[in-house]
Amino acid sequence: MKTKPDLSFWKLWNLSFGFFGVQIAYALQSANVSRIFATIGADPHDLSYFWILPPLMGLLVQPIVGTMSDKTWNRFGRRLPYLIVGALVAVAVMCLLPNAGSFGLGISSAIIVGLIALMMLDTSINMAMQPFKMLVGDMVNEKQKGLAYSIQSFLCNAGSVVGFVFPFVLAWIGIQSVAPDGVVPPTVIWSFYIGAAILLLCVIYSLAKIKEWPPKVYAEYNGGAADENAPKEKTNIVKLLKNAPSTFWTVGLVQFFCWFAFLFMWTYTTGTVATKAFDTPVIDKISAVTDGTTSVGGKYILINDTVTIVKEGKAMVKGVTVGGQFTACDFIVKNGSDTIVNGGIIQNNAENGLAKGNFSEPFAKAGEKISMNGTEIILPSDARLNNYLEGLTGSVKFTKGTNVARDHNTGKLDVLEKEDIVLADASKATFETHKDLDTASRQYNAAGDWVGILFAVQALGSVLWAVVLPRFRSRKLSYALSLVLGGIGFVLSGIITNQYLLFIPFVLIGCAWAAMLAWPFTILTNSLKGGNIGAYLGLFNCSICLPQIVAAITGGWILALFSTPGQLAPQYIMMIIAGVSLVVGALCVGIIKEGKPAQVETDIPDSEI
Repeated sequence: MKTKPDLSFWKLWNLSFGFFGVQIAYALQSANVSRIFATIGADPHDLSYFWILPPLMGLLVQPIVGTMSDKTWNRFGRRLPYLIVGALVAVAVMCLLPNAGSFGLGISSAIIVGLIALMMLDTSINMAMQPFKMLVGDMVNEKQKGLAYSIQSFLCNAGSVVGFVFPFVLAWIGIQSVAPDGVVPPTVIWSFYIGAAILLLCVIYSLAKIKEWPPKVYAEYNGGAADENAPKEKTNIVKLLKNAPSTFWTVGLVQFFCWFAFLFMWTYTTGTVATKAFDTPVIDKISAVTDGTTSVGGKYILINDTVTIVKEGKAMVKGVTVGGQFTACDFIVKNGSDTIVNGGIIQNNAENGLAKGNFSEPFAKAGEKISMNGTEIILPSDARLNNYLEGLTGSVKFTKGTNVARDHNTGKLDVLEKEDIVLADASKATFETHKDLDTASRQYNAAGDWVGILFAVQALGSVLWAVVLPRFRSRKLSYALSLVLGGIGFVLSGIITNQYLLFIPFVLIGCAWAAMLAWPFTILTNSLKGGNIGAYLGLFNCSICLPQIVAAITGGWILALFSTPGQLAPQYIMMIIAGVSLVVGALCVGIIKEGKPAQVETDIPDSEI
């Protein structure tokens, strides 16, 4: 087997340039998925569960792409066909995901739409990302792999910076950064649109600049069948794992603790920053209706399947009492312009997130003017809102709606899956509440935009640290040091309350990110030989996906351990736990045994590169 030639800097650059566009898509997903689902109405304790889909898709897709591309030869190349398919799907889905809350659906249906879009987006991103890692393994010699992956790391982080800052920049130039309750702000939606366009351009550039080696040339430098028409040996995953070098497993252990930590960062940073640094208002949401012994829990609660009394965790307004006289209404305006109730739901103040009215005290005083469903009156006495629990007596059936859809013709909610519970004495019924961040508030959306800036700072820190990493004489030392710095950054990010001082921990987190992108694949590919490099790299990506799945499954449970019932979930605790995980990963670096890179180099004509 011949040794691979040295490639010029720009040839190494071209092999990875498409990563820039793919990473913009990945950055938009990483920084905004939790924000999108929280805006739609997801509970903070459920946020980590939505993150199961991205690594699960990576776990399924990347080994398949790696194995299939090892055996693919056509006029588009060996790895590039998978880039084309993945990128085109990603472009389409990027236009769908941020609009999940804009179709007038109920919260359950909107979340389902978002989950489907997220699943398709991450599947396509994984399909588009994998070829660039494999191209380095295919065409770059061991001596240059460190440089090649450093270039890939630089482009990865440059793409991240662009993707992360989009919402903040769009808000800065005047695009609306807040939206009605349950709807994703235009700054986020347009960020995804622009990211999709850039991804498409990067794919076109890659197809124009990269020419993969034909089968015979590939075989000369990598081993394996030299003829594309030769019988293909069936890849046995179990056999590959059994024969995997020890480096595959030891680096994978380090990866577990690293990616476990970063899943928590993507899930809980927005909630942490919104709470700690932006004083985001906290609102009460309804968890259940109870009579003291029996509870009916749910984000939708109906009486006798017909009257919705709780919608998306908020109590519905039945009407207004003025001077002892009750008037049923679902749209109330005070002083001609201030909307107090809209669609039966009490509105919040945009500045402080506080409810403009409640059920325990008057929302308007005698002498003021209010409009009820279009009918204006001058109040003869104070006006008070009524909820649907007032006046109930006797045995009443309450319906918990676990899956609700809206009839667009009537506007009513249809309970698709339900659980009925009868309260013997409804006169004792009260609402159980819990506290949550007001995701429609100015502060929360400002925090969401600022998270993009913090992630961009992380990426910039990673770019700078990636330049420093090759200067260390010991890869293992630089790997472990980087993870320790990142661990410190995570802990600080859960403590600091100044939005600008948060730059410090995210620079430190960037150090860990740079090492995670550069060293694992460099160390691993130096220990791999032969025609199954793609399959091994695909399998190795399980060390990225599995820890994220574990973190996603356990995140809600861990958060619940530190939560006080009825109070705001302490999402900052998860950032501290992420820091501890990263330090454990640093300790595990010590058990890695690096393989010795082969000596290289002969040249082949530029036309074959």
